[in-house]
Amino acid sequence: MGRIQAEILRELIRDRFGIETALSEGSVMYRETIRDRVEGVGHFEPLRHYAEVHLILDPLPPGSGIVLRSACPEDDLDRNWQRLILTHLREKQHLGILTGSPVTDIRITLAAGRAHLKHTEGGDFREATYRAVRQGLMKAENVLLEPVFRFRITVPPDAVGRVMSDIRAMHGEFESPDNDGELVRLEGTAPVSEINAYADEILSFTHGKGRITLTPDGYRPCHDTQKVLEEIGYQPEKDLENTADSVFCSHGAGVTIPWNRTEEYMHLPSCLSQEKGPEPGAPAVRRPVSIDDRELEAIMLREFGPIRRREYSSPTVNMAPPALSPAAKAKHERILVDGYNVLFAWKSLKLIAADNLDLARAELTEILANYAGFTGAELILVFDGFRTPGNPGSRTRFHSVNLVYTGDGETADAYIERLASEMGSNRSVRVVTGDNLIRLTALRSGVLRTSSAEFEQEVREELRRMEELIGQTNRNPHMTKLKDGKNGTD
Repeated sequence: MGRIQAEILRELIRDRFGIETALSEGSVMYRETIRDRVEGVGHFEPLRHYAEVHLILDPLPPGSGIVLRSACPEDDLDRNWQRLILTHLREKQHLGILTGSPVTDIRITLAAGRAHLKHTEGGDFREATYRAVRQGLMKAENVLLEPVFRFRITVPPDAVGRVMSDIRAMHGEFESPDNDGELVRLEGTAPVSEINAYADEILSFTHGKGRITLTPDGYRPCHDTQKVLEEIGYQPEKDLENTADSVFCSHGAGVTIPWNRTEEYMHLPSCLSQEKGPEPGAPAVRRPVSIDDRELEAIMLREFGPIRRREYSSPTVNMAPPALSPAAKAKHERILVDGYNVLFAWKSLKLIAADNLDLARAELTEILANYAGFTGAELILVFDGFRTPGNPGSRTRFHSVNLVYTGDGETADAYIERLASEMGSNRSVRVVTGDNLIRLTALRSGVLRTSSAEFEQEVREELRRMEELIGQTNRNPHMTKLKDGKNGTD
């Protein structure tokens, strides 16, 4: 508004409400965007919470606003979680890192994400999503945008030269002048910060004959970015409400990791790291790597040390036992068992655990030791010990079972995921759990998966076969002589 309109407005407020007011020159509302394509990662994992989000940020033409899309396979992240992430992207006005102004002209693509079946809640993805956007902006080449006006100026012919000189000084652009009767019309664009107060100046040097009309015309790259940044003095790393740092779990507590080190700790691989990248915004394809039995043996040796098997003398009477089941014939099968998941999935053990958890663990270990001894499988039973402060963890062997208690700060899920990933694509490795997240990790690693319920049926069947074999052996007449001591032995 002009000065006269401003004075009238002040008088109206004073007369109606008895309030004295003053009108300032106002401030410019800046926007920010990016110039290059980047990947933003956000991880939120305090104790008993979990979420990780990977976003691809791409620059768009001026005036495009914020465009959201998802290119994450539903096999990697359920549809409901993907919709929740996109909702969190829409619900907030994301701020840039140059001046803390809203960002625009950016396409945000959900490329990858991870949830935990037990620990993930809706608020976890909100935190991870906000941090992923901010971390991507911190890595990108950011551009400050300023608003521009489309102007139309009419002045006497003798004032056209001065107006054109002033527009150039304002970093504006204009078209060729046109005659408008006795006046000359000039149209073009100029930054709001420069031309906003030009109306008073035109009236002054044209003695009231000049006119100017201003219309908003979007945003353009700022003509004096460095000066604006110095005046505003925004420090993005001190804006705690819009942090780019991530939270990871370590030793049973959440630890804040700076944004520039997030890639060192993130659980999913980068979606932009492959030489031949996918379509814009699409996640990278992760293929399992096959390893041979020698590498598997090296991993087992590193984790559990050398295996010393008991030596048994052969019986004095050679008896051909009945044919074993296919599982019993498996050669060097390695089975990773999520202890607590199986324990609480089997009804008989769950009832015992309600009264005595230690007894339930011992019962499960005994059952799996019999199963492993009968089938010849190499079984690794993993129990969660991360909630025990100062617990270093342990690796022991109970008959045919490698018994693992994870240390403080490491969950059984994380241990199984790591070991399955190291073992890689190998059909002799199997993961037993009802946890969908671990089964998904096993699928990507290339190993076999079995649910806790399916494994219970398998164990029961093998133990039944073992009892049948023992019963047949006990009914054998040669074994009767051995038991009676008639063959010189007891």
